[in-house]
Amino acid sequence: IEKRVPRLSRGSGGLSGPSLRPIAVKMVHDVSQAVNIPVIGIGGVGTAEDTVEFLLAGASAVQIGTALFSEPNAAGLSRDGLAGYLERHQESSVQDIIGALSMPA
Repeated sequence: IEKRVPRLSRGSGGLSGPSLRPIAVKMVHDVSQAVNIPVIGIGGVGTAEDTVEFLLAGASAVQIGTALFSEPNAAGLSRDGLAGYLERHQESSVQDIIGALSMPA
């Protein structure tokens, strides 16, 4: 405030992390329904539950970013949690849950 200039060189920054996950999941679902190519889930992925949510919505893969600042092993924890989810739901492959979201009528 003393210099009266933005702290960021461009004047503003982006939004990342859990706050945008609900929007990102919705967009992944919408896009995966509209195209016939792999869609990557990005935005607020930090836990195994987040990973599963994106996969169920139609993502073929997910990117973990911001979560790595607070949990350097976020990817490993997500992988292990995903394996547990697949086992609990008796699924043999990640492919089995991609796009398997049941939308209410």
